[in-house]
Amino acid sequence: MQAKTIALVGATGFVGRHLLARLAADGHNLRVLARSRERNRDLLVMPTVTVIKADVYDPDTLAGHFRGCDAVINLVGILNESRRDSFQRAHVDLPRLILQACRVSGVRRLLHMSSLKASASDGPSKYLRSKGQAEDLLRKESGADVDVTVFCPSLIFGPGDSSTNRFADILRLPMPIQPLPRANARFAPVYVGDVVEAFARALADRGTANKTYQLCGPQVFSMRELLAFLATELGLKRTIVGMPDSIARLSARIMEWLPGKPFSRDNYQSLTVHSICEADGMGELGIRPTSLASIAPGYLAAKTERARLSIFRKAAGR
Repeated sequence: MQAKTIALVGATGFVGRHLLARLAADGHNLRVLARSRERNRDLLVMPTVTVIKADVYDPDTLAGHFRGCDAVINLVGILNESRRDSFQRAHVDLPRLILQACRVSGVRRLLHMSSLKASASDGPSKYLRSKGQAEDLLRKESGADVDVTVFCPSLIFGPGDSSTNRFADILRLPMPIQPLPRANARFAPVYVGDVVEAFARALADRGTANKTYQLCGPQVFSMRELLAFLATELGLKRTIVGMPDSIARLSARIMEWLPGKPFSRDNYQSLTVHSICEADGMGELGIRPTSLASIAPGYLAAKTERARLSIFRKAAGR
């Protein structure tokens, strides 16, 4: 495939770093717009990556950095609101600014990361409603100027993820009985490498323009089954007990005030709808989805070994 110049917004997180590695290996020239260049200097080891400090909420800044690009990729997403970012600002206002900047700078391709079950009208949480609003505005306002491709993944897993790794950390706590909110919520965990492959194939195929792809892995897990699988892989004996919804909501109300907001009322509401594909986006893109069981044991074992060595170093006074 011919090398392209691509601008990426929100590419310094989990999915973004995997995507950058793949696109850099494909020889594309990548402009990463970030709040801080210094905090992301590690990305510069990839020879085709340029990290640019930019205010992505400034229309002129966006248009200036998009100029000369063949495509723009938006990966921005937040799971909870903060003083700095609201769902409206990050999920709705920013995509609109990015679309406008594409139009002004002459960029014809926009690849946008959304979420499975996003819906402006039916989403049970602010997160899912705001993601749905972004999808609606991109489809409505892109017109003939910009071709938009939307990706809607289920729970994404892989080395460095914030889901299976966080669950593993919780399971390592000395609690043989693990209470779990929305224990019957269902997911089809999708490997980050497959999500990255979906983006790469869409870039190479103009036929993916103005289409939406639901991305799911080959197996459906309930939240209870997912934690039981992780506990087994970690060699831990844990009894997973589903919380009554009333207690789960109270827990969310309390935990959203803790540092890092580990669980919020909006997270709870997102779990009231199953994150399962209704269309085979992977098959449409010619991707055979990777199972959780073939990938997770490797990075979970590596993390466990690093933790064990860290304990030894502390005991040795290093």
